[in-house]
Amino acid sequence: MYKRVWKWYQPIAIALDLVLVNVALLVAYWLRYELQWFREVEPPFRVPFSAYWPSALLLTVTLLAVYLWEGVYTLNRGRSWLDEVLMIAKGTITSIAALIIISLFYRPTLQSRLIYAYDLVIIVILLGAARLVTRHVLDRLRRRGIGVDRVLVVGAGESGRVVMRNIVARPELGYQLVGFVDDAPEKARADLGRIKALGTTAEIPNIIQEMAVDEVIITLPWMSHRKMLNICEQCKRQRVVARIVPDLFQLRLSEVDIDDLDGVPLIGLKETSIRGWNRALKRALDLVVSALGLVALSPLLLVIGAIIRLDSPGPALFRQTRVGYNGSLFTVFKFRTMRQDAEAGKAALLSQNESTGPLFKMRNDPRRTRIGKWLRRSSLDELPQLYNVLRGEMSLVGPRPATPDEVAQYNAWHMKRLEAAPGMAGLSQVSGRSELTFEEIVLLDLYYIENWSLLLDFKILLRMIPSVLFGRGAF
Repeated sequence: MYKRVWKWYQPIAIALDLVLVNVALLVAYWLRYELQWFREVEPPFRVPFSAYWPSALLLTVTLLAVYLWEGVYTLNRGRSWLDEVLMIAKGTITSIAALIIISLFYRPTLQSRLIYAYDLVIIVILLGAARLVTRHVLDRLRRRGIGVDRVLVVGAGESGRVVMRNIVARPELGYQLVGFVDDAPEKARADLGRIKALGTTAEIPNIIQEMAVDEVIITLPWMSHRKMLNICEQCKRQRVVARIVPDLFQLRLSEVDIDDLDGVPLIGLKETSIRGWNRALKRALDLVVSALGLVALSPLLLVIGAIIRLDSPGPALFRQTRVGYNGSLFTVFKFRTMRQDAEAGKAALLSQNESTGPLFKMRNDPRRTRIGKWLRRSSLDELPQLYNVLRGEMSLVGPRPATPDEVAQYNAWHMKRLEAAPGMAGLSQVSGRSELTFEEIVLLDLYYIENWSLLLDFKILLRMIPSVLFGRGAF
């Protein structure tokens, strides 16, 4: 489906670029000869725009050829917007430079070379903006299941879970996960949250046909090479794309570091990304933002605290032991949103749990106070955690802190989410919040830990704004 959509997207993108390139030249001409930016044009040197038509045609053809050569129009799911802009800038610089060199030998009129500098900047801006809009439109379509590849994952081991959590965390890649298969009996029928377990590898042909699978991603252990070849042959017969993820002797793909020694590949293990200088940088940002936030929000914190005391008996703050970085225990601070005896009444409500795994959530929890319902939906109940961030027990962004009884129920692969400091905001909160199952939350948390960057933190914080304003998935 993705490739079918790409067939019409690619010519439209090329046509749009051709139009924008010529619009850019028009704007550059207007800036140079009408506004006369940076340098005045003497009357004898003024030329009509028609004098630039040969240059416009040559530039258009050259740009298209260079963009095609640079791979601007090549399908690449993982390419970022910044990567696209850099490729466009590189291709545009090459084309403009070629045009200027040609103009040194052949210039029938007194054309201004400064106009090409304007043109270069304007082309990058217009084409970059067009790519940003296109990404937004495609992202909206893919979230509705339009223009995506329906993917079946073969294998639910560590490699398979890495693939599945990357697909769940990055819907913009254009994949829709239909489920997974595994020959281990305990995995073949056990769903990972809302990711369906569809049986064993023997059922792959029927699954491909019944669920309209476009692509099969094979993540089996290296010793299953014969089975992998058989699956690839079956996919070929059913005209479905098959891709193999190298298991690398059972190592987690996210932990593999590949170097090169004069053509000899060297495979080793890399550390979690939130370590060393990265961790120090993240901590510095947490320290500054939490300190400024506590000062700036202190009037709001006092008002909320007073309202809670007036609404129901008990303290304004709720304290609870949570599990932090590497299993360390700390006391988390939140505004109280439930009755004072809420913990004692939890056991009677366990049968009405609407979450999965060790989590407990109820959409209409009777223990919640009147002001507590509003605080939960707006996430204002978590503002006191800025103090935990200031103390270094939490971070602004990270996995949500779990209670000790929840961690006691973790499987071995769940424990990896403790390799980062817990956060006030997290990838799972901007991807569905309380609507997600526990397994989906863990998959997103592990993706965050393995792919951390300051840019990812900023993206999550920005995406938290609409989630908080509209209370998406919160209860």
